Formats: sequence, C-alpha cells, structure tokens
Amino acid sequence: MKPLPEIRQMPTRPALDARPLEKRVGLIILATDHTSEPDFRRMVASERIGVYVARIPYKNPTTPENLRKMQPELAAGAALILPDETLDAICYSCTSASVVIGDAEIEAAIQSAKSGVPVVTPPMAGVRGLKALGAKKISILTPYTVETSKPMAAYFAARGFEILSFTCLGFEDDREMARIAPAAIVDLAREATHAEADALFVSCTALRGALAVAGMEEAIGRPVVTSNQASAWNCLRLCGDGTTRPEFGRLMTLPLGQ
Repeated sequence: MKPLPEIRQMPTRPALDARPLEKRVGLIILATDHTSEPDFRRMVASERIGVYVARIPYKNPTTPENLRKMQPELAAGAALILPDETLDAICYSCTSASVVIGDAEIEAAIQSAKSGVPVVTPPMAGVRGLKALGAKKISILTPYTVETSKPMAAYFAARGFEILSFTCLGFEDDREMARIAPAAIVDLAREATHAEADALFVSCTALRGALAVAGMEEAIGRPVVTSNQASAWNCLRLCGDGTTRPEFGRLMTLPLGQ
C-alpha cells in the first residue's frame, strides 16, 4: 500500500456568498405527506429560491381531533429548518389542520421558533387567492369526511364567501387522498362546481390538485384555487417572485394583493 499524500490546507479561504440561494422558503409537512414536497419543488424551488422541509408526526385517520394533535409539534418543526438562520416565508402544509387549529395559533407557534417570519397556511392562501381572483360566490371540493369538512365550510363562510355548494369524498387517510389521479380530480371538479359559482376551491395538500388546475379551469370555465397552488403562489410572491405560471392556473398570473 502506497503512503498517503500529505494533506495541504490552502493558506486562504474563498470569499463567501451572503446565502447559498437568495431566498428561503420553509415547508412544514405531515410525516405521511406524499404531495406537498413535490409540488413545492415543482412550483417554488428555483436557482433563486430554496425550499427547506421539515416533517412532523401525524397519524391517520384525518379527524379534527387527530389534526389538532399536531399543534404542539409546530414550533419544533419550524426550529429544525435552518436553525439560527432567517427564512423569507414558511408554510405549514395542512389545510384541514390549519382550519381546526387556527391561523393565529399556527403563526404564534411557528414564530416562537422563527421570529418574524411570514407564515402561510393553505386556507389563508386560498382566501387570498380567491379574493385576488375577485371571487365571492364559491364551490368547495374536499377529499375529507363530512365531519372534517364542516370546519372548512365555517372557515370560508366566516371570511365573507357565499358557499353555493360543498362536496366531500369521504376519505379518512391522507395517503389514499394522494392516490387520486389528477384526471379524476378534473372530473370531480366538473361535478362539484355550482353553475353560479365564481370559482372553485379544492382543499387538501395531499391531493395532486396543482397538476389538475389547468384541466379543471378548462372543464368548468372559471378559476380554480387549490391548497398547494395557493400556498406556492403566496410563498413565491412573499419572495418577490412575480413570474406568471399559467400552467398552474389563473391565480399564478396574479400579484399577491392585500
């Protein structure tokens, strides 16, 4: 065996960039999540924006009680994303849990670990997206049970929307929700949209709805907002990225607004 070469340390170190990537988006997802990470990689991540993911414990079935159990895990999840470094936005990627726990409570938990970071939840982003599109009368489609859908209806009604129709699919396991094909979601959207609705909101970060947005909009002839699409749009705009991405729906062509 030949002797190892002498290890030489360079006398000077290279200059460092301020950040490896200009902008940072944190993403807190469920341990069982199959969809949020690929969607954010597809819609948000770029040579300018990095997406940094933490998973927190979660066990099915998707009931309000189980969803609420994630609240104590939020601060720890946020703390694991680039400790001691700032983020430009952070998203807790669970629509139904955000509704059950509450946007303000989620923001407080995350900001206890990441002070001052703008916090995005899917229903909050959905509201912003629907308002940016000028929608007032809406239809809602969820994969949940009736029990888990009820808080969702109350959430959007409390924010001034007239819900003309609400359709749920009765699933209790988010891993099964992720297995619904995008083409099937297009067909479901056609059936779930009320004739007088201004837009359709498709709830659940487990659904591959972002891949179906263009098809849904073509099928129903009006805007569609989905959980991951709206969250991605909100995070992009918080990062100062105004790029239009019409392949992910009309919402992805709009500014964030108020």
